[in-house]
Amino acid sequence: MKVTIADYGVGNLHSVKKAFEKNGAAVRVAADMKDLLNSDCIVFPGVGAFDSTMGKLLCYKEDIKERLLSGVPALGICIGAQILFDSSEEGSSAGIGAFGGRIVKLSAERIPHMGWNTVTTADRLMDGINRREFYFAHSYRGSADNPNNIIGTTEYGGETFPSFFRVANTYGTQFHPEKSSVSGLALIKNFIAFAEENA
Repeated sequence: MKVTIADYGVGNLHSVKKAFEKNGAAVRVAADMKDLLNSDCIVFPGVGAFDSTMGKLLCYKEDIKERLLSGVPALGICIGAQILFDSSEEGSSAGIGAFGGRIVKLSAERIPHMGWNTVTTADRLMDGINRREFYFAHSYRGSADNPNNIIGTTEYGGETFPSFFRVANTYGTQFHPEKSSVSGLALIKNFIAFAEENA
């Protein structure tokens, strides 16, 4: 499986790239967002702010959205998942819009949310993962218009929030699988198998 990681100038590309390579994927890092339009599988990595992340993507926004909704396998991680929504309270830029809805600020007692928490889900990407604790680092989270697009939740600081999303063959994780040890690598392995089936 050839995986294209979007390099839009923010995020932790190295750890994401290594996590996919450890699971046998051939990885291409694309600094030109036009390259996403002919990719078999796309990864949107993430640590960063909404507007700066969208900066390099805006001119290809509609084309990327069309590709995602047509079924191209994709994974958005943290801010890489948030930019797949329509907009964000964190900034003024439009998002890609594959996930209908908006990014809102966490209402938990303490933010940012940083640390390990459980993801409650029955999705197939968790098959074989008994310990479903993953690493989080964020102050905002997705609010999906369609509840069917929410496939997992997490409880933190008195708030239960959506932390795992899917539309077509595009997944979004508010958590960081590439920073989540054995469980995170297992999820990436499952995603690669899923992408191979659906490429």
